[in-house]
Amino acid sequence: MKDSQFDTLIHAPNRLQICAALESMSEIEFKKLRDLLSVSDSVLSKHIKSLEDANYIKVIKRIKNSRQHTWIALTTNGHKAYEGHVKELKKIVG
Repeated sequence: MKDSQFDTLIHAPNRLQICAALESMSEIEFKKLRDLLSVSDSVLSKHIKSLEDANYIKVIKRIKNSRQHTWIALTTNGHKAYEGHVKELKKIVG
């Protein structure tokens, strides 16, 4: 495997922002991520599903105050893919 690789799945602006946000934290609640990206629930859900299908993120359901809340975390594969994508972007623009 190359040390960096352009990843068309991650490259979409909202998915790139999701990965960037998750890179700096262990996990984030769905609502906070939605607000950070300024997108609707349905738009965020669609992008999360794409990243989850690629095993780049994992979705965690937890009960908080008697209600189910959704948390999102970057997987090891997601970290590697994101880091490789960022390296490739730096090569392109650098």
